[in-house]
Amino acid sequence: MNRLQPRRPTGRKITNLLVAIWSVSSALLGIIILFWITQEVLWRGIRAIDLDFLTHLPTPPGVSGGGMVNALAGTAILTLLASVVAVPLGLWGGIFLAEFGQESRVADNCRFAANVLMGLPSIIVGVFAYALLVVPLKNFSGYAGALALAIIMLPVITRTTEDMLRLVPNTLREAALALGLPRWRVTLAIVFRGAKAGLLTGVLLAVARVSGETAPLLFTALNSPFWPRSLSEPMPNLTVTIFDYAMSPYPDWQSKAWGASLLITVGILILTLTTRWLLRERKR
Repeated sequence: MNRLQPRRPTGRKITNLLVAIWSVSSALLGIIILFWITQEVLWRGIRAIDLDFLTHLPTPPGVSGGGMVNALAGTAILTLLASVVAVPLGLWGGIFLAEFGQESRVADNCRFAANVLMGLPSIIVGVFAYALLVVPLKNFSGYAGALALAIIMLPVITRTTEDMLRLVPNTLREAALALGLPRWRVTLAIVFRGAKAGLLTGVLLAVARVSGETAPLLFTALNSPFWPRSLSEPMPNLTVTIFDYAMSPYPDWQSKAWGASLLITVGILILTLTTRWLLRERKR
């Protein structure tokens, strides 16, 4: 009767060494590219940022000087409006999935839809918002841009909220229910308080997710060289401004595109570090 011959340890060691070398090389390559991009953005962007960059409106094409204060204000308005829409809906959706729906068919379908939305290309979301608001109203607007960003944020907040609420021990829920508290109050006063750091982390992740989006805003908010006066008009924003300036033939605009890229990079870095700090506090 034939017996299986054990593999030689030499072959296993060689395979393990090759896989380890490949893994380390891939990690080093990613780190090198990341630092290269960061160094390039920092070196080119820091030279374009000054007081005028942060306080003045853009200049006409071909004229040096000016700044991007309108794009900074427009980006803040769009992000704030999208958060006002997406954060409450995402939190309530996560509450339903974690506390009430749980393993029901409706909850399973909601999770599937959230997972699909999380992997959906942002340009598809932009086309959807374009068809929903821009085409019927025949005008690009801040409302359409905020809607596109809110749709991108919604599944991130929903799934993060569900995951964070599920980490809260069931003993807290049982103890509060045993005292006669209604289920909604247990969820808001007990479970939410136990998961507040994780919930805030989900919101920050969603904001970081939409901070660098360009494609949805090209189809919805478009851009404007003026102050954002109304949400029913095209809204200035940093990402589309970077796209326009980087594609222009003017060296001054290209330099300002690097400066705006540095601002977005620093903003996302701050959000990421804050998120990691909150997660560390949550684990403690």
